[in-house]
Amino acid sequence: MTNSLAGHTNTYHTYSHDEALEGIAAAGFTNVELSAVPGWTEHVDLDADKGELRRKLDGYGLNPVSLSAHSDLTTSDGLEHGIKGVRWAGEYGIPIVNTAVGGHQSADENEAAFLGNINALADEAEKAGVVIGLEIHGDIMASGAVTLPLLEKIGRDNVKINYDTANVVYYSGDSAVEDIPKVVDEIVHVHLKDTTGGKGNWDFGAIGSGVVDFAEVLRILEAAGYRGPYSVELEFSGEPWPPLAEVNAAMKRSYEHLRGLGLQ
Repeated sequence: MTNSLAGHTNTYHTYSHDEALEGIAAAGFTNVELSAVPGWTEHVDLDADKGELRRKLDGYGLNPVSLSAHSDLTTSDGLEHGIKGVRWAGEYGIPIVNTAVGGHQSADENEAAFLGNINALADEAEKAGVVIGLEIHGDIMASGAVTLPLLEKIGRDNVKINYDTANVVYYSGDSAVEDIPKVVDEIVHVHLKDTTGGKGNWDFGAIGSGVVDFAEVLRILEAAGYRGPYSVELEFSGEPWPPLAEVNAAMKRSYEHLRGLGLQ
């Protein structure tokens, strides 16, 4: 497989950006998904010097393939952050910006408010040469199947899906293997995340430790011609996060498991 395999710095939610990059690189990854999510994982300062970040990533041997810039796109503040994220990514040279309808919390999402804002974000993304990946996350995008009507309402070629293999279970109870074929042509980015299963069960450990059939997920995507990034995201049992050594070990196990399935 020729897809990029990245480590997501959100895996190191309560740790520093340097600790995240060091752990991701030590696990074997050469690509990274950066995180700039207000109120959650703020590893990247969108106002800081990009040159310093480039030097840091080069030092760890990591290439950024996507930016996680989740914000509540039903609000004006969320739209402002989203626009800032796509402009930043365009200037940096990162082709994909991931976000979600209602940001990290995604509670009581207002679809009408989201639809009133998404075109402005898509316009800015188009100018920046960036594609938006809306994550399977929350109520409105609980699965790929329920996301299709939303994409039709949006009607923009540069607004696609960031498919999360565990979120689909958490928010809808459906499995990735059954759901992905319904939206495979709309997927621009994939979060590889495992779960012990069950709707509403927040338990996202190392890849290979749960119920997600990653071999079949990869087979389906490969057969459909998917060539976008795969990004490993581990969120464990939420806060408090595990000790750093455990996070590092889980990322290493995840990388090795996926290498065994043909990713690199």
